[in-house]
Amino acid sequence: MKTTFIGLGNMGLPMARNLLQAGHALVVYNRTPARAQMLKQLGATVADGPAAAARGAEVLITMLGDDDAVEAMVLGDGGALAALPRGAIHISMSTISPALSRRLSERHRASGQTYVAAPVFGRPEAAEAKKLWVVAAGPAPAIERCRPLFDAMGQGTIVAGEEPARSNVIKLAGNFLIAAAIEAMGEAFAFGRKHGIAPAELLDVVNGKLFRSPIYENYGKLIADERYEPAGFKLKYGLKDVRLTLAAAEEVAAPMPVASVIRDHYLSGVARGWQDSDWAALARIAAVDAGL
Repeated sequence: MKTTFIGLGNMGLPMARNLLQAGHALVVYNRTPARAQMLKQLGATVADGPAAAARGAEVLITMLGDDDAVEAMVLGDGGALAALPRGAIHISMSTISPALSRRLSERHRASGQTYVAAPVFGRPEAAEAKKLWVVAAGPAPAIERCRPLFDAMGQGTIVAGEEPARSNVIKLAGNFLIAAAIEAMGEAFAFGRKHGIAPAELLDVVNGKLFRSPIYENYGKLIADERYEPAGFKLKYGLKDVRLTLAAAEEVAAPMPVASVIRDHYLSGVARGWQDSDWAALARIAAVDAGL
């Protein structure tokens, strides 16, 4: 399939590289041209804009930072949608709002195209190792057609139904649970430290005996080591995701008081200048509040 990939950030670059290494022909576009040029030596064709990238594509993949970036690259003037051929599939792998996902589905349907929402769980190191979990929702034939692409980027695909926004809700719920785990560990580690118990010691007991969770293991180690730079996923994007979660929760009158607390703590981190630290630095806020 003629495939286009737009968005070559910390996640998109290794995902696109894995597609190329799996033998898929790829046209790429990124607002920072140097990142696209990194893939040229692997055989990618570099386009000079989103419309040029999408022209002639059978599948368009977007992996962008937020709703605004997706709107600009796909729906804006000179965006990909107008240039994408009828019958093509747009796979949005970004973490975006369910509301935007519904809009994209409607716009693609009106243009004779198919839309699949397929956000992923996993950090950049998982993207490098093809260990992402893809949560795909959309028309079943389109998902099946795209499976070779998903298989080249991840360790498995979870089909979440025919309505694309379902996968965006699952992704936001999952990210909220990860953020809640980071918040809980930050508070627990600060509490333990005030009583003379090292975070690594507490983590060994909690994750070794109680939870056995890769989230606790991986993020717990980051927090215990206070290793927040370089960021795998920036704190400002954690704030973006919890805001999206709260907005989607408000749409359906689902109170999420813990999410509200996490949003405020992320805001506190941004106010302290930590927006580009890893989102695990949410735990740093609990430590500072405890006088540590």
